[in-house]
Amino acid sequence: MITRRNLKWRLVVHYTWKSMLYYMLLSIAVYLLHDYFELLHLHLPFNTITALSTALAIFLGFKNNNAYDRWWEGRKIWGLLVNYSRAWTREVITMIMSEDIDQVTEVTQLQHRMVYRHIAFVHALRVFLRKKHAYNETGQQEMFEEANDYSDTISFLSPNEYKVFCQKNNPPNYLLELQGEDLKRAYKKGWLSDFRFVKLEQTLVEFNNIQGRSERIKNTPFPRQYSFFSRVFVFIHASLLPFVFVEELGWAAMPVSVIISFVFLCLDLVGERAEDPFENRLEDVPLTSLSLTIETNVKEQWGEKDFPEKRQTGDGVVL
Repeated sequence: MITRRNLKWRLVVHYTWKSMLYYMLLSIAVYLLHDYFELLHLHLPFNTITALSTALAIFLGFKNNNAYDRWWEGRKIWGLLVNYSRAWTREVITMIMSEDIDQVTEVTQLQHRMVYRHIAFVHALRVFLRKKHAYNETGQQEMFEEANDYSDTISFLSPNEYKVFCQKNNPPNYLLELQGEDLKRAYKKGWLSDFRFVKLEQTLVEFNNIQGRSERIKNTPFPRQYSFFSRVFVFIHASLLPFVFVEELGWAAMPVSVIISFVFLCLDLVGERAEDPFENRLEDVPLTSLSLTIETNVKEQWGEKDFPEKRQTGDGVVL
């Protein structure tokens, strides 16, 4: 997620230079053929581009609104995960208890296992939802597969759990199953009353809901007809602009056409970059940062102080 108020122009250029090069070459060619060589006599009326610009602006506005809704829903889902993680840790610590002094150590071990396993669930869900990217010095993205890289969970799971965990088709869901089994074990031993068992189970269900809602966004792409036709319409609009302005503006048609085309291109890119919030791109929901926030909060609730360091590029981007 980009946190800088002002975007770096090298990033803007990185995503727009190919299209901008086409706009500039087309504008120069139309001007030279029309005014310098006098070989081009095609001139489009101004009303033509006005109608097209209005329709395109409405279309891009609709696309961007819906793309932002997907991004914001993803952020709200992970905001709920932060809240329920804090609640889960508090409930495990305060609700699982035994009046038998001889069982205190065993209860504490169970609590520790469940609290730390939840941290592993959060990191696993992050990896499960997205691919990993690395950022080089120019701000460009280099993509690496992260399908089986759950190394962040190693320190929060037992060796046997981690071995089975890595072989599962849905590792985060497997961890929730283990949490449910530990709740059942605590209930049978009398460490949980009926009410407290149901309360903790309800929190586990919320984690299932959070994962399911995240997977729905991840596995259901933004309707491709919107993305495809927005690119087509922006291309057509930019291609017609020089033919509209060259007769009235002469050489000034070149910068005017390029600037107007740049505006519509950026509007299209804003929606395109926001429509898939779990791909770990520059503009996406900062799942890594949120995961580390949850880990810090949970460890603090448990009474530890070895908090993880925040990861960011140092370039105004929170991962």
